[in-house]
Amino acid sequence: MEIIVLGSGNVATHLFKAFSASEGIRIKQVFNHSAASLGFFKKHTEVTTEISEIAEADIYLMALKDDVISDVAKKFSNKSGLVVHTSGSVALDALSGCSRRGVFYPLQTFSKENDVDYSEIPFCLEATSEEDLKLLRNLAGKISGKAYEISSQQRKKLHLSAVFVCNFVNHLYAIGEQICQKGEIPFEILKPLISETANKVQQASPARVQTGPAIRNDHSTIDAHLRLLDSSGENKEIYTLLTSAIQTFHGKKL
Repeated sequence: MEIIVLGSGNVATHLFKAFSASEGIRIKQVFNHSAASLGFFKKHTEVTTEISEIAEADIYLMALKDDVISDVAKKFSNKSGLVVHTSGSVALDALSGCSRRGVFYPLQTFSKENDVDYSEIPFCLEATSEEDLKLLRNLAGKISGKAYEISSQQRKKLHLSAVFVCNFVNHLYAIGEQICQKGEIPFEILKPLISETANKVQQASPARVQTGPAIRNDHSTIDAHLRLLDSSGENKEIYTLLTSAIQTFHGKKL
């Protein structure tokens, strides 16, 4: 199976490494508009900055920014291979100019410097034909044991959920770290708590294992926290909003 990767960011880099280490897959070429970002890939395969130089392949994997996917896809209308994107929020219709199109969305947070266990990554797949869906299942199976057929509408909601459980939660970690730093407290003290909280939702519904002063309706603790946040209007607003959200979700009265 010959693949051409379009992009050089976090997702492109991780998938390139995973597929390069898999049997039965050949990364034939990597495209990016910037030559400077192709240095890593150049050591392992052919690279190009020109779409006109992109070769024929079985699959064209577009790991690109969401807002350029549609425009780039229009330039692949003459390709016989399967054109797929890796976005969680872009609909399959963004590839409407391509005769064969699909989605190959890995639901994970990627950083170039951090390795991930690909066998645990769920891949969300979509295609316009059963034959191409089978091809994507085969591709996902080369690196992961988890593949799901997810429609564009489902994927939009899944991506929204992912923003809440990953991006927003990570920002809350950053706020917690900032509060620790201001109090001259090592953030490492909180890491076992973070790990245990994450472990709980592997076994139970997040709603069932909710703890803290909000669900206990502990006004004295909540008021004390808000007084500590007086100097940070934005964090105080976040604390108040989340406290209210938890209590409304669980039927508590403020």
